Amino acid sequence: MPDTEDPKAVQEPTEDPSKTITRRRFILGVIAGGAAVGAASYHILAPSGHGRSFGGERLISLNVNGKMRRVEVMKQETLAWTLRYKLGLTGTKLGCDRAECGSCTVLIDDVPYYSCSVLTNTVRGRKVTTIEGLAADNGTLHPVQQAVLEAQGFQCAFCMPGFIMSTVGYLKAHPNPTRAELAHGISGNICRCHDYMKILDSMMLGAQKMRTGAPADNPGPQKATLAFWGGDRSTSVGL
Repeated sequence: MPDTEDPKAVQEPTEDPSKTITRRRFILGVIAGGAAVGAASYHILAPSGHGRSFGGERLISLNVNGKMRRVEVMKQETLAWTLRYKLGLTGTKLGCDRAECGSCTVLIDDVPYYSCSVLTNTVRGRKVTTIEGLAADNGTLHPVQQAVLEAQGFQCAFCMPGFIMSTVGYLKAHPNPTRAELAHGISGNICRCHDYMKILDSMMLGAQKMRTGAPADNPGPQKATLAFWGGDRSTSVGL
């Protein structure tokens, strides 16, 4: 009988466990790769307020609130993103992020713009003003800010900076509006708490403060056409 080889003595070559691709290792690799790509354009805001960025960005200078700021931005980066996450000016809110709610409104050369739909690269050489830049250097609030404080015109106040910036921009061009005109002028801003009556009271008070620097008298019940705020129709309501 021919000699047979003991099956226990024959061992198949084994693979190095560290080189074996398992489902778990594959998933971990995908996650790690995604994290690396995301980190390529990650930004760190230093305590000094100067941003440090990584990735395909370009260093530009911006005139923000009367000061020249150096910041690295991507070509597709919006002004709202730059203001909030690169310069630390978080008073500019991001709501809809598609130019509908007005929470991100800033002034560019004294004209209100939705900063979520403005590319940062396009405002070089222009003057950008955010809610943080309205107050005087000594801390004195802008008349519209002071009016909002006195009249308590907002509920949650998330939309407040956008309303204030829109009002300030509108009043620069129309310093003595009627209530209906001001309502129409700032109708591009949306309040999800539906505090439009109180907001308009505050903004009318701010308009008078900007004209005279004195508190406005209570105008009493008025009629105002809230264009756009009433949807597709203009609704006259007693305020």
